[in-house]
Amino acid sequence: MDAAQIYLDHNASTPIDASVRAAMAPYLVAAFGNPSSGHWAGAPAREAVEAARAQVAALLGCAPDEVVFTSGGTEANNAALTGAFFAAAGRSRHIVTTLVEHPAIIEPCRFLERLGATVTYVGIDARGMVDPDDVRRALRPDTILVSVMHANNEVGTIQPIEQIARITREAGVPLHSDAAQSVGKLDTDVDAFGVDLLSIAGHKFYGPKGVGALYVRRGLRLEPFMHGASHESGRRAGTENVLLDVGLGAAAALACDRAWTAACRDLRDRFWAALHERFGKRVRLNGHPTERLCNTLSVDFVGRVGSEILAALPGVAASTGSACHADRVTLSPVLEAMHVPPEVGIGAVRFSLGRSTTWDELDAVIEGLAAALS
Repeated sequence: MDAAQIYLDHNASTPIDASVRAAMAPYLVAAFGNPSSGHWAGAPAREAVEAARAQVAALLGCAPDEVVFTSGGTEANNAALTGAFFAAAGRSRHIVTTLVEHPAIIEPCRFLERLGATVTYVGIDARGMVDPDDVRRALRPDTILVSVMHANNEVGTIQPIEQIARITREAGVPLHSDAAQSVGKLDTDVDAFGVDLLSIAGHKFYGPKGVGALYVRRGLRLEPFMHGASHESGRRAGTENVLLDVGLGAAAALACDRAWTAACRDLRDRFWAALHERFGKRVRLNGHPTERLCNTLSVDFVGRVGSEILAALPGVAASTGSACHADRVTLSPVLEAMHVPPEVGIGAVRFSLGRSTTWDELDAVIEGLAAALS
């Protein structure tokens, strides 16, 4: 195949868009003051942060004062989970989540279990989807939070958040959703979802790394994850990072335009059709066939090892869904929860397309795969 580098790992991280770079550039030298300062040097910095907050709020369909800037999606998830846990001090605390959440949800849950929380991990079906009735059955009188991702980062399956929200609302339990993968690809209006908390990460939608945000519905109390001065209306201590906040705001403005997603879905489906035609039963689809992110294609190359396939395609950046050890195969928690047989899942490869992906690139990947699989 062509020796050119082909990037098909946009679910891991996206490049910073030119419009985002342009928005950030002035703040490398200007608005250097502390946004909390009341003098002339702090005012431009404060105005830039609040303008960025308004841009994120417009993307999420919420009020600007419901947006808390964080250092990324991981902090936003931790802030939601630990904030709910510590805010409910003095009573038993039960959390409901799923088996296929990102480690930024699973690991905080395990940490909270060590502090006395009880956590129910709801399963999924063979297509990676949560049954809302399973969430309903998991609820208890002492449930303080339900956390279900909007779209899975590995297989792309979109969860029925609106249905789950109706259940949690009836029960009076707050609902959090990790929407890091869906921003810019799907509608992320928090009122349409019915969520009370929602996390995003800048580098997943063409913004900079090291910045994210947590939507907190007005009136919901969380114990702050970061303690110190009264930044972010007392919800997250630490001097605001003006440069990265501006970058997140610009990325949010870009994400409001989802005109590219239909073409991306067509490109992904054409890619899958070509793989299936070329390799037949040697390739198998993971995830929901229709309720799936427009850019995500997770496939199993049956009888092969995903890491070995990618090693034979050094110019292609993509991800695998398994790890091969000396005497065993370890599937990702997502593939395990979907009950993918190990002998099939060992060949899992995730291709995640982006705004700039072309058919010529995908065609080159198919030819490279043909050579690697021959």
